[in-house]
Amino acid sequence: MPLQDFLPKKQDAYLKWHDKYLKELKLLPAGFGIAAGEVTQVQDDNDELHAKMAAVVDADAAAKVAHADLNAIITSSQATARGQARRIKPNPAYLPALGEKMGIVGPSDSTDIAQAQPQLKGTAKPGGVVEIGSDKLGGLVEGIHLSSQRDGDSGWVFLGTETHPPYVDNRPLLQPGKPEIRRYKAIFYLGKTEVGLASDVIEVTARP
Repeated sequence: MPLQDFLPKKQDAYLKWHDKYLKELKLLPAGFGIAAGEVTQVQDDNDELHAKMAAVVDADAAAKVAHADLNAIITSSQATARGQARRIKPNPAYLPALGEKMGIVGPSDSTDIAQAQPQLKGTAKPGGVVEIGSDKLGGLVEGIHLSSQRDGDSGWVFLGTETHPPYVDNRPLLQPGKPEIRRYKAIFYLGKTEVGLASDVIEVTARP
């Protein structure tokens, strides 16, 4: 069996390897033909490796702080702008054209929830488990009501409500060790009311 490359791929691991290599290289007997100048070169490489690694660590730490500072001022400035927009819009002198110029009018949402259908995707997992993924219309609805039907069922069986897809259908197989076809459909809900249209029915073969 061929051996893998002896040089580590990750930076931290490579630096540790180079430290070990340098230490052992200095102890290597003269008969191996490594000149003193070559050892000096490896020492110089090692010194620069540590210097560059320290610079990267400092830069990463500084970047994390910079991103945190940026996110903080974004959150603060958004709160300020939203508060001002709430005071500007009710003013009698306010016109939609002014709102457009100031950028305080959100884009129109053309989604017709009354005609929306969940888009289901089924994935069979071992042990008879099936995962059902679905969309949430970009947050316009709370989730889906999911139903299923298997051979022998007299009708559709309500499985449950899912707000954070995928839904995990972990019912045991009707006959242990034998694959079975499961059909699924769903409808969006908002509050306590179902909205939109039922999804297309999908079929998934649950497997042992």
